[in-house]
Amino acid sequence: MYEVTIIKSFSAAHMLAAIGGKCEELHGHNFSVEVTVAAPDLNPSGILIDFRDVKKWLQEILDHLDHKHLNELAFFNKTNPSSENIAHYIYREMKLKAGRTEVKVSRVKVWESENAAVTYIGD
Repeated sequence: MYEVTIIKSFSAAHMLAAIGGKCEELHGHNFSVEVTVAAPDLNPSGILIDFRDVKKWLQEILDHLDHKHLNELAFFNKTNPSSENIAHYIYREMKLKAGRTEVKVSRVKVWESENAAVTYIGD
């Protein structure tokens, strides 16, 4: 199995419901996102996928999150905008974009700080 991982970042604010403490108040993070796509075989050019394609897909998704109050976005209207749910959202959106190719999105890792991250692993 071959894997390609792209890392990009975005900044956003959120409020987490029903967890107690300061995180229930409006606060922000400089998130880093790692997206990994995978496939068992390389294409005829000897690559899994052009890095530029995966970077473009991820940037398009992050443009909808960057410098936003996540609680106000439609996806998070009834979903707590936790790092776990952000990773799931990005996975879902990346899966739609990758669906036109031979690669599958295998995981999305969201770092909310330099020492705290969550990973969503696809099906």
